[in-house]
Amino acid sequence: MSTHHAACTSGTVEDIENKASAAVKYFTPAQEPPSGTAFDPQSDSTHPPSLFQPLQIRGMKMQNRIILSPLCQYSADDGHMTDWHIAHLGGIISRGTGMAWIEATAVVPEGRITPQDCGIWKDSQIEPLKRVVDFAHSQNQLIGIQLAHAGRKASTVAPWLSRSAAASKNVGGWPETVVAPSAIPYDENLFVPHEMTLAQIEDLKKKWADAVKRSLKAGVDTIEVHAAHGYLLHEFLSPVSNKRTDNYGGSFENRARLTLEITRITRELIPTSMPLFVRISATDGVEQTLSDEPSWTIEESIKLAKLLREEGVDVIDVSTCGNHTLQKIQPGPAYQTKYAEQIKKALAEEKSPSGKETLVDTVGIIDSGKLAQSILDEGKADIIVVGRGFQKNPGLVWAWAEELGLEISAANQIRWGFGGKVGAKKPKA
Repeated sequence: MSTHHAACTSGTVEDIENKASAAVKYFTPAQEPPSGTAFDPQSDSTHPPSLFQPLQIRGMKMQNRIILSPLCQYSADDGHMTDWHIAHLGGIISRGTGMAWIEATAVVPEGRITPQDCGIWKDSQIEPLKRVVDFAHSQNQLIGIQLAHAGRKASTVAPWLSRSAAASKNVGGWPETVVAPSAIPYDENLFVPHEMTLAQIEDLKKKWADAVKRSLKAGVDTIEVHAAHGYLLHEFLSPVSNKRTDNYGGSFENRARLTLEITRITRELIPTSMPLFVRISATDGVEQTLSDEPSWTIEESIKLAKLLREEGVDVIDVSTCGNHTLQKIQPGPAYQTKYAEQIKKALAEEKSPSGKETLVDTVGIIDSGKLAQSILDEGKADIIVVGRGFQKNPGLVWAWAEELGLEISAANQIRWGFGGKVGAKKPKA
């Protein structure tokens, strides 16, 4: 008859501790290395390609070069993030993004796209945001916030209800306080915005600064200025939507003024160790459909990128369109990367007078690991940003590693069931 002993045969038991993350008060296992880290060298003594190489941007070190794009969820309660945001972002982040963006977050209530958008215009919104940030940090992952004002595209309804309907006062909308550079509606279904006064522009700068300070209190690792997709700053940039005759309209320098001022305010408030991103639409996409009307183009985006570099912007996040209903988009794999490539090339050809360097990322139907790696290999961009791919598959980083034949780390709770590594299975060299 066998006897089971409580002690090892040596008489001692080694203390093997399941260590806790120091980022949160509750217990969750520490993650070292963070999920999404490629083993270097691999089991076959090879080294991972650049997509899975670490990237240092100021004081922020990404374990790979795959970023989760800001994805609006239209699920906030008076601007306060909810458990949906923890579940949605947490499931993706814990599976190894190099960095993840919190969705476009309004700096003032009238700057929301819908009544259910996230906000950071009051102190009570800090703690719900901090819960999401703390969870990311508990997984040893990086998380940033995209600050935004929707401009003339504000006070609409969630897109699954309608892609073009305004939100009335009865459902929480604010038809009387929609603002823009000029009193030109985005389309006939939305409210005619009020042209912002100079006093309102000055007030926006103060509110933006307050939003940055609140974001820092929540512990974010980086901040992005949203100047794309037809929202307020893009509206100021584009002559399609900006018909002002004061210092904020007319010439390129005037139309770029507010974006540069907001960028400068943000850079001055955040730590020098913190990266700053700016998302732009490289073109309005109306050169063919509005050929007789001046619009925002890749040429002006290149000029803006050079100015943003001098303001201490670390990454230009290159998207397109969103400012006019007649925009011409031809979506396909990496369809926006050509614009990132042009901006990256222009920045390389004309060095910064002050020696500053700025990276460029690309977004838009980058639907395979091989495509992402080819973009980096060909020098078209420095970082890959993915949105819908992560919506479909929160484990996209793992899938791309497998596609590229790489071994990576996953969260401890997951990887132990796969022999300690996930991704491709490689024989030892």
